[in-house]
Amino acid sequence: MSNEQSPDQPEASMPDWSAYRGVLIVVEQRDGAAKKVSWQLLGEGKKLAAKLDAPLMALVIGENVGHLADEAVHYGADRVFLCEAPELRTYRTRPYSRVCLKLIEEAKPEIVLFGATATGRDLAGAIATHLPTGLTADTTQLDVEPPPSRLLLASRPAFSEKMMATILCKQYRPQMATARAGVFQALPKDATRQGEIIRIEATMREEEIAAQVLDFLRETGKLNLEDAEIIVAGGRGLGGPDAFGMLAELADALGGVVGASRAAVDAGWIGHEHQVGQTGATVRPKLYFAIGISGAVQHTVGMSHADVVVAINKDDKAPIFQFAHYGIVGDMFKIVPAITNEIRQRRTLFGQQLAGAATSLPQDEAKTGVNAALERSEAK
Repeated sequence: MSNEQSPDQPEASMPDWSAYRGVLIVVEQRDGAAKKVSWQLLGEGKKLAAKLDAPLMALVIGENVGHLADEAVHYGADRVFLCEAPELRTYRTRPYSRVCLKLIEEAKPEIVLFGATATGRDLAGAIATHLPTGLTADTTQLDVEPPPSRLLLASRPAFSEKMMATILCKQYRPQMATARAGVFQALPKDATRQGEIIRIEATMREEEIAAQVLDFLRETGKLNLEDAEIIVAGGRGLGGPDAFGMLAELADALGGVVGASRAAVDAGWIGHEHQVGQTGATVRPKLYFAIGISGAVQHTVGMSHADVVVAINKDDKAPIFQFAHYGIVGDMFKIVPAITNEIRQRRTLFGQQLAGAATSLPQDEAKTGVNAALERSEAK
């Protein structure tokens, strides 16, 4: 008689977690504005909840944040737990984790998801330690096994970011993960959507909280790759830091920002705030230029959700072309200035004169370069 476990049956050693049902998204906010990753997670959570035939829930914590509970419903939540109190106005680990722990104990969600932000990582780690349960950090793919196992399949790059690893939490509930911003797609906001909003009480008074927030020192002018709609990114193929000036001109012409691969950042050619990838920012722009970037997993995991990817590389076998919607094979030092010049001329033609001098390429050469590049492009 075979002792093999049927694939349709849960493991015999698995505890009975039938009391735990539903997917809970912890909404992160600051000054009454939700982080985009929260709505992105609600979009992904909706898919997971549908596969599990379970409710999608959200938790909103803060002061005067009732409007975010309504927004959570508009972005897909079936049920929203709202905790408002003066001591919750700014994030502190203890009072926020106490609220979360009490709700998890009472609502018993089978999956809890957080944004992989500084706040989300701190809060998720504190909660996982107290429950205790497992926590998968910085996930880039989420899925679930159908009943009866109902296991969360949380995937992230591993082994020096050369492959994807899927992590399971079989013995504990809830199953928890943090997910990177820009990886998942938020549902369209539906202001007519109705849902249940349940108010819950804060569990700590101000005098019980040791940490005090005195002030926030806000950085101004900081690059925000995650919100950029157009990114012009460069990699090792640029050959040195000076070539990033060429990319900056293209980004300026397009109204975008400059990004970089890990190789370029590690070489000291550009600051870490420009890095796109697993150890940098995960982005979802409308247009992404990958210039002199080979296409390693560490980088592509951070930009593969761009609406349109244009790759420029002299190596026609570079892995980046597998992710590109348009690929241009050739000398980037001729192609990029030609594209920049053509864009500037077209914007000027339509009355959008840009500040700064044009590139030194003659008009005919610029057009010839762009046309040649486009002729060598091919759809993904």
